[in-house]
Amino acid sequence: MSHKTPTILIAGAALALSTPALAGQSDETRAAITGLLDTYETALNAQDTDTIIRLYAEDGVFMPQHSSAQVGTAALQAAYLGVFEAITLNVDFAIDEIVSLSDQWAFARTHSLGTVTINATGESAPEGNNELFLFHRDADGAWKIARYIFSTTNPPRS
Repeated sequence: MSHKTPTILIAGAALALSTPALAGQSDETRAAITGLLDTYETALNAQDTDTIIRLYAEDGVFMPQHSSAQVGTAALQAAYLGVFEAITLNVDFAIDEIVSLSDQWAFARTHSLGTVTINATGESAPEGNNELFLFHRDADGAWKIARYIFSTTNPPRS
């Protein structure tokens, strides 16, 4: 038996003893983030910019495909208003994973499917994306979207 074995056993025992507490935190985190994502989906489909902005941290960043990053509340509001002026979405999000990185940080990987309507023409088309959300817990303990990026899963339109 090497001298490292007792250290490894102690570390393993400490991890095993701490697992229920981490699992409980993970369940709370998962439930809170799932609720936040459900609210985001509903607000996105309803073009509810005010609700969407409340889901973001004050320094939140929205990184839409083919666009510059939008940083902070004013830029987020302008970006979403612009999106909703151009298109109407009817999408459903599916959560692929939620990972707690610490007590203050977590991420979710999602994908969405549905339709997009071009408001100027009324033309509708399939909509599909892969999304990555980074969440931060604020001082009040509420999870907020800190960073959000997506990319389409649809082939290029001709």
